[in-house]
Amino acid sequence: MQLGLENKKKRIWAAVLGGVAVLVVAYQFVPMFVGSSSSPDSSAQAAAPIATRLSATRGGSKTRHKEHTQSLDPTLRLDLLAASEQTRYEGNGRNIFVSQADTVVIPTPLKKANTDDPAVSTYRVPTPPPPTPIPLKFFGFASKPGEQKKIFLSEGEDVWVAGEGEIVDRRYKVIRIAPTSVEIQDVVNSGPPQSIPLTPG
Repeated sequence: MQLGLENKKKRIWAAVLGGVAVLVVAYQFVPMFVGSSSSPDSSAQAAAPIATRLSATRGGSKTRHKEHTQSLDPTLRLDLLAASEQTRYEGNGRNIFVSQADTVVIPTPLKKANTDDPAVSTYRVPTPPPPTPIPLKFFGFASKPGEQKKIFLSEGEDVWVAGEGEIVDRRYKVIRIAPTSVEIQDVVNSGPPQSIPLTPG
């Protein structure tokens, strides 16, 4: 009699432990199958902060790339496909295959320029200093009638005889001889010709 009772108790305990084991296994595996429809949403919600951080670190990524990284849901979004198909490229009218000069837009002045400003009106271009006077003296003619014109030029005790086109003292060129004056140019300083009057002797 006792053997039958012990076997019954063992069977009851075995049944109870088996039921508990079935419940534990069901608790572990049943949510995977029951919640499979809602798992993409929960995974997308869990992955959203990570995708947001990734898109924040990649500041130069495009909007389309951001949309892909923010949603990890693998289902096909027909509304996004329809919106992308309706997008049309309009451009700015420039042909990228033809070289064109860039048009520069000149801004209009905010106010009219004041030309009566004393600071502007009184400004003048500085005039160059006058050339150094040539120290030669023209005191007479050294040619006879019918010959090439030649003149006497002196500087201190030095006296030279020169005609048109000749150089005196290695720096003064006789440009033109007139009856009452002579034009001489300083070729060293490249100054303008200066007129030296005839000094009566």
